[in-house]
Amino acid sequence: MRWKVAWPQGAIFSYASGASRAMGDRQHLEERMAKAATDLRMDEVRLAKSSDPTPGDLLAGDVRNYALFLDCDGTLLDIAPTPNEVVVPAKLVETLVRIYKGLGGALAILTGRQLAEIDTLMKPAMFVGSGVHGGELRTTTGGAIARVATSLPASLVEEVIRRAQKLPGIIAEPKGPGLAVHYRLAPHLKDALEAELRGLLTQYPEGLVLCHGRKLFEIIPAGHSKGTALETILALPEFAGRRPIMIGDDMGDIPAFAAARHHGGVGLRVAGEQFGTDVELESPQRVFAWLTRFAEQLETAPRPRSS
Repeated sequence: MRWKVAWPQGAIFSYASGASRAMGDRQHLEERMAKAATDLRMDEVRLAKSSDPTPGDLLAGDVRNYALFLDCDGTLLDIAPTPNEVVVPAKLVETLVRIYKGLGGALAILTGRQLAEIDTLMKPAMFVGSGVHGGELRTTTGGAIARVATSLPASLVEEVIRRAQKLPGIIAEPKGPGLAVHYRLAPHLKDALEAELRGLLTQYPEGLVLCHGRKLFEIIPAGHSKGTALETILALPEFAGRRPIMIGDDMGDIPAFAAARHHGGVGLRVAGEQFGTDVELESPQRVFAWLTRFAEQLETAPRPRSS
């Protein structure tokens, strides 16, 4: 059986399944995926320098015609030692709601977290968005969360948790259709952890990929990404016909950058462990400042005259 996979890093490959070839295929494809991710990251730098408007340029245009897509951790929120320790800045949710209203609802959160976690962090707001790298979708504000990717095998999740418990500082975070394994508290275990996870995945050859993030690995179903989520959400009535802006800080955001550009939009990178300092926005604090200006622009922009 052969089928196409949209890898979370943004590269598209043809994957040949079969248990006898699984390990060789996976290793070969992951090598290609890593190279493609590097190429895409360099392309982000080139595009940002040569053709993309700056964050300031974007606010000089007609801000009412944008659709805004936002990553969470590392973009809206500072990275914390563990996922449960993040701090939501005062006025952040209020600012996002102001933008949401100014854009007629065209604001979405694209995150590796589950959307239920985002709802808790952004309470009382419940934005349109995607969780678990495209594995979950909410297509109406305050609406139900739909799982669009199948759950990981229970045996895989249980085994990863069991192994993580034996490695001090390693945190396994089940997410339904995905599984994050954090090593921020034990960076010296990165290589050993990656080897453990790659070896374990050889027992599950069908449609699962191991992705690198900011001091974490994620196991997610192939064929889903923040890029596929952006494409789906951009077709919704509140978003259709608008120019998408995607803001993110990690490799998993690259497919959404590409999707935004495909629709005439922009990808803005936030500094961090993946993109370094050659970026459009230097920190979540700079993102917040830009969002505040964006909200002010929307509220003061002249309304079009009714005919």
